[in-house]
Amino acid sequence: MKFLVFKKETLLFFLAVGVVIASLSAWFMLKAGDTTVFNQQKNKEIREIHMVTGEFKTTTKDSKEIESYRWDPSTLILEKGEKVNLFISGINGEKHPFYIEGTTIKGTVKKGEETIVPLQFNKEGTYRLICEVHSDRTHNGPMIAYIVVD
Repeated sequence: MKFLVFKKETLLFFLAVGVVIASLSAWFMLKAGDTTVFNQQKNKEIREIHMVTGEFKTTTKDSKEIESYRWDPSTLILEKGEKVNLFISGINGEKHPFYIEGTTIKGTVKKGEETIVPLQFNKEGTYRLICEVHSDRTHNGPMIAYIVVD
């Protein structure tokens, strides 16, 4: 079996050609409109996060119906100072009056409607989004989401 042997200069030439081809490919992809990855850093003005109200419901062996309400997703991660619009869609439950602990933010999410909550936290920490109707187990909760600000 014979192996191909190349001179050092030949290998360097092929390496340089490969780098040029890779660079041109990236340039053509950018020009062709495949800019999703490149534009993520430029459009940091206001991020959108979507959340829904959810319900878990079941019947126990003794025919008792039990349910629990939740925010989904239940944890949001934001950067300190980041501007976010939180879109909350009311899916389950007639209405969910809420507040965000440690802030003056309050609102109500109604079934079949979307509530938009503008957020911007200038202090790191964990903030709880609490439904006032479902605040603990005796009221089919706790319906709490966590907003983690780094």
